[in-house]
Amino acid sequence: MTSGGITVGAGPWVLAIAMIAVFALLWGGSRLIRGRTDRNKGWLMIVAAAVLLANVAILTL
Repeated sequence: MTSGGITVGAGPWVLAIAMIAVFALLWGGSRLIRGRTDRNKGWLMIVAAAVLLANVAILTL
């Protein structure tokens, strides 16, 4: 969006890329947890996905 030539807010492409990242983090985190090799990293990826999802929700309001 623009307001007098100045870009305001996040474009829809930024939100789309963020949602793709959320799904990738959830998929990768669940694979790490199920693989039982790096369970802590898996949980960290799921928490990062939740934070990114919250950011997308805030930006869409």
